[in-house]
Formats: sequence, structure tokens, C-alpha cells
Amino acid sequence: MSLEPVRRPTLSAEVLGTLRRQITAGEWPVGTRIPPEPELTRQLGVARGTLREAVRALAHAGLLEVRQGDGTYVRATSELSSAVQRLYADRASTELLDVRAALEGKAAHLAATRATDEDLAALTAALERRAEAWTARDFEGWVTADWEFHTHVVDASGNALLAELYRNLAEPLRASMSGFWELPGFDGADPAGHEDLVAALRGHDPAAAALQADANINATAEWHSSVG
Repeated sequence: MSLEPVRRPTLSAEVLGTLRRQITAGEWPVGTRIPPEPELTRQLGVARGTLREAVRALAHAGLLEVRQGDGTYVRATSELSSAVQRLYADRASTELLDVRAALEGKAAHLAATRATDEDLAALTAALERRAEAWTARDFEGWVTADWEFHTHVVDASGNALLAELYRNLAEPLRASMSGFWELPGFDGADPAGHEDLVAALRGHDPAAAALQADANINATAEWHSSVG
């Protein structure tokens, strides 16, 4: 039996892999500009042509956005996240809520039997930061704290694949939440529902946790419909 020769990845592929790892690891958060070309070529020890080839590939995949005369910005943390953003741009927010309901309901059900004391403490702390940010009218802080609460629930499920799928909703969810901030009647400091979910997790009640997660999404959907 003959074997195929082992082919070493091209240099541009290696550079692409390095840049991708920086993005997926959150070293360059979504919306931030990556280091300028001269700095990256110096750090990576490659020619400009090699770097540009890798950047073009990541831009084509939707992870980067090249803005002529301004720089290159991180657009998404994965190809799936980029695809979700493209699809969501032409969809009603109710579709995103439907997907959240499916993922969060299952996550809460699992977390009720798997959440640790550290998980519960993290959830409580996230709610406190959420309320403080709302009072201070700190939109970025509020969105971050709210997202952290929901991702903590998903992480507490102990299912890494479920957590990865959920995180790919981060960018479109953030975009939808930005529209809620200024609408009348929206109270981002109200802990109702969130605290009930934590109580269900603390009580190790999977059915109650799943029902509360669904109720939270349904309440958001109903409120959005009433003002939409």
C-alpha cells in the first residue's frame, strides 16, 4: 500500500490559522480593529502578500471586514456566527427568539442538575451588574451583563456543543437588544424571571428551570410584539 506524501500547510494557511485563533479566542473582540498590517507582518515574520492572502480568506469567511482607508475589523467569531448575522439581517427578531427558546430551555433543564455553587454565584453577580448598568444608563455594560447571565446558564448545562452553538447568537442578539434599549416600557433592571430561573436551578428542578427559561423568552416576545 502506497501512502500519499505529507504536505506541509502553506505559509498563508498557517497565518490564517493564527489569526483565526486570535479571533475565536476573543483576543480581538467583535467590532475591534486588528493590528495594522506593518505590525502584523513584523510579529508573524511574513511578507505583506502572505498576510493579505490570509486576511482576504477570513474576510470572505465573514470573520473580518476590510474597510478601505480605515483598517480591518473583526466582524464575527466564527463562520457560523457570520452566517447567522447575514440571515438575521432579513428576519424578524421573533425567529431569533424561537432559536433562543429552544437552546435556553434545554440548557436550563440540564443546568438544574449540573450547576455548581460557583455557577449560581456567577449568575447572581451577573444580575447585580445588569441592574447597576441599567441604573447608570450604561448600555454596553447592561448588554454584557445580560449576555453573561444567559451564557452562564448555558455553560452550567455542561454541554460544550450546546454552549458553542449558543455563543454564535452573540452578535445578532446584541444587535436586536440595541433596539430594545430606547423603546417605551422596556425595563432592563427588572430581575423578574431571571431570579426565578436561578431559584429553579438552585432547587435542582429541571422542569421548573426549563419552564422559566421559556417564560422569559415568551415575555420578551410578547413585549416586543406589543411595541413593534
